[in-house]
Amino acid sequence: MRHLYSFLLFCLLPFVFLRLWWRGKQQIGYRQRWGERLGFIKKTTLSKIFDNKPRLWLHTVSVGEFIAAKPLIDHFLKEDLYQLVITCTTPTGSEQIKKSYSENIIHVYAPYDLSIFIKRFIKVIKPKAYLIMETELWPNTIHHCKKNNIPSILVNARLSEKSARGYQKLSRLSKELVENLSLVVAQYENDAIRFKRLGLQKEKCIISGSIKFDLEINKETIEQAHNIRSWINSKNELPIFIAASTHKGEDQKILSAFKSLKQNVCYSRLILVPRHVDRFEEVYNLCEKNNLNVIKRSEHMELQTITNKEFDILLGDTMGEMLSLLGASDVAFIGGSLIENGGHNYIEAAVWQIPILAGPSRFNFQTISEQLIANDGLTIINDEIELAHQWQILIENPKLRKKKGDAAKFIADQNRGALSRAIIAIESAIGSSD
Repeated sequence: MRHLYSFLLFCLLPFVFLRLWWRGKQQIGYRQRWGERLGFIKKTTLSKIFDNKPRLWLHTVSVGEFIAAKPLIDHFLKEDLYQLVITCTTPTGSEQIKKSYSENIIHVYAPYDLSIFIKRFIKVIKPKAYLIMETELWPNTIHHCKKNNIPSILVNARLSEKSARGYQKLSRLSKELVENLSLVVAQYENDAIRFKRLGLQKEKCIISGSIKFDLEINKETIEQAHNIRSWINSKNELPIFIAASTHKGEDQKILSAFKSLKQNVCYSRLILVPRHVDRFEEVYNLCEKNNLNVIKRSEHMELQTITNKEFDILLGDTMGEMLSLLGASDVAFIGGSLIENGGHNYIEAAVWQIPILAGPSRFNFQTISEQLIANDGLTIINDEIELAHQWQILIENPKLRKKKGDAAKFIADQNRGALSRAIIAIESAIGSSD
């Protein structure tokens, strides 16, 4: 079955590169460094890998997975026993990796999942282990890691019921894939059950919780959040909402709710952060079409230089600032949830101790969302009317706003400790492969 998959992937390769070129119209990074996607590594990169320390290959698909992996990366850098090779698949992910760690790690794009590319990559990198964040599973990559006695470890693993059904449609390929995994460090019991249903052996699975809860907000981020808030609202008299990681089909609903709120209650400000870089301009134009005064964060990085604060919406069109923007806000709406996309990460908002709103689609973070709902830290809304209503309630009742924020923070604090459990399991798996 894997050979049929490889043949089909090989046939699709020209279309894959055509898609990269097309996406490059919006993001030039998609048209760059194609050699890395074929397993070629530049001499300038190679010059960094001749080190006596063994190498760990950590794959993070894009920005979200990379941010989740940061506590793990920081641990291994501090331990200083391994040289880290961090791969991703998107230019935005690449930008964040380079911005965060620069010369401390080796960074390239992950090779496409064809044997010729994977073997070339493994031959040069010679990783001690292959760590995969969340659910980025590639059959040939994992096959060749096993063939070369390289443990493949799925970290912070989550598997929704919807994704599990997709894997089950290709049961022969999925069974071989999970059997080749050395270890799955699952977030929750339901995730573990679904992996076992696909054929993962019981002894290869442990439950750690989500390492995203082990997020630490540093002084620099706190200061940046404070500066953004002061700039948006110098007299601290206007409520600030954030709509984070929004998708196509959600933005108009959010803008409608915000306009309704402004008409019915009082003046306020909205931070609107689209999930994908290639939608920034589209969402900016949508704000203007709604007759809302919008400014771009990218054009106002030097906050002290701004004198005109008469705006309705700050468009978050930068990368790597989500945590600071959440910290500048009073209430968070988490996107990908008013459409059938499964929602995004609630934890960053919970750590900031602010109330959280989201739509009904939350299968990507089912367990976490249920914990937050049960503790009254997350409120589910079904449309723009309910969104405006909840915003109004939270504006008019500061005590309720604090209570819900405290409830969200409580859940975040209660779930800490997953990182240490994951590290113990990872190091044990690497050690047992010697």
